[in-house]
Amino acid sequence: MKLSVFTVSTPDLTPEELALAAQEAGIEGIEWRFQDVPEDAKDEAPSYWRNNRCSISTRADDELLQRFRQAAAAHGRVSVSVTPYLTVGDVEGTERVLQAASRLGASFIRLAVPGYDRTKHVRELMEQELAYLRQAAPLCKRYGVKGLLETHHGTIAASASAALRLVEEFDPDTVGVLYDPGNMVHEGYENYRMGMELLGPYLAHVHVKNAVWQPGGEASDASAAWRVSWQPIQRGIVPWSQVIEDLKAVGYDGYLGVEDFSGEYASRDMLMRFSAYLRSLL
Repeated sequence: MKLSVFTVSTPDLTPEELALAAQEAGIEGIEWRFQDVPEDAKDEAPSYWRNNRCSISTRADDELLQRFRQAAAAHGRVSVSVTPYLTVGDVEGTERVLQAASRLGASFIRLAVPGYDRTKHVRELMEQELAYLRQAAPLCKRYGVKGLLETHHGTIAASASAALRLVEEFDPDTVGVLYDPGNMVHEGYENYRMGMELLGPYLAHVHVKNAVWQPGGEASDASAAWRVSWQPIQRGIVPWSQVIEDLKAVGYDGYLGVEDFSGEYASRDMLMRFSAYLRSLL
């Protein structure tokens, strides 16, 4: 297994600074955030989802893409993924991300998955997703870039088994699953090895972060309320030593991508800590 960093988690670093920091930490791969920085955020302090200095604009031309390609190449890093925030049915946007990934030599993009908020029946949402994937999968094959569905809370793919139901009709060389145990603290927990075994060849990538449940006051009926907060990788609910053991058991040999949202450490320190800890487990 190799290590990577999703640049959403290093918002204060430029592409060049991030590639150097990854090299210094012994992190082989980079997952580039593909999202515009809002105009009203550009004077703000760096942040994960707004003023993120390590983001590829959705309107990036070849010149801008060349900057990211050169940043990785100058420090011997691999562009693993171009990771967007797509909506279901946006086939044109999906192709635009695939084009960027192809130009960067990246292996993956992240495909859209519907959110679930009780306003639409889950089976209706599943049909929408499958209709989208049936259009996206041929594009992924054409560009030679695998499309991934992330296990993510608040969506119809919160667990490994739920994600599998969406991808199992497709070629695993074209469509796969981004397995994220940290998200599964919020929603979607299943025994880790069981989920990996179910995914089989669809297990394409893994994100590494952690979270805990904490008391959150009282609900409207006076029952206890709870909330999830992000934590450093070694201080959350996910037992990463067990997850790594399970990944080894199923023969996973892909990337482990850090996505630490705890805010406990400066970006370079976070990357060093992630690399040292994961190397100790590997």
